Amino acid sequence: MTKSLWREHILPFAMLLGLLAAASLAGDYLLHRLNLVWIGRYLGIPGTILIVGSLIYSLRKRKHISSGNPKSLLRFHEFIAWLGSLMVLIHSGIHFNAILPWLATVAMGVNVVSGLVGKLLLDRSRQHVQGQREHFQLRGLSLPEVEKAVFWDAVSLDAMTQWRKVHIPIFLVFAVLSLGHILGIFLFWAWV
Repeated sequence: MTKSLWREHILPFAMLLGLLAAASLAGDYLLHRLNLVWIGRYLGIPGTILIVGSLIYSLRKRKHISSGNPKSLLRFHEFIAWLGSLMVLIHSGIHFNAILPWLATVAMGVNVVSGLVGKLLLDRSRQHVQGQREHFQLRGLSLPEVEKAVFWDAVSLDAMTQWRKVHIPIFLVFAVLSLGHILGIFLFWAWV
């Protein structure tokens, strides 16, 4: 029996994204329930620091820095970007105070989704489709029969290969909107 691309790859992606959403809602709920909303206000700071720290992987990948194992840095990038995003989502909560922070939150959400597509779906899906092709060839199917058998998985894979075209520009939009939010905080929030 062949394995389904949906069950093996897309469902875990959806579950990890759902976990991020559930953890964000639970964190915000607990802070409100325990009357610790002020903690959420400050979670944006370490969350942003973690997200910025996750860029070490991108710097290594583009050879701007030469130290560090790329695989280890990728795992580091994935973990602290996810954790930082969780903190920022708890920070943003369900408060509708201003449009700029919400635009930054939406841009971050799209960026997280595109990053998860790259992590969980793309490489595994390539391996899945290739494995399916090999499986059908071993069963003696002709090349046209093999391509027909993996058609929908291959179509899904082709659509997912476009993720980098979204991930980097959306990150830049997120970064600009976040900087605008941070500058607004420095200008309008009474820090003293």
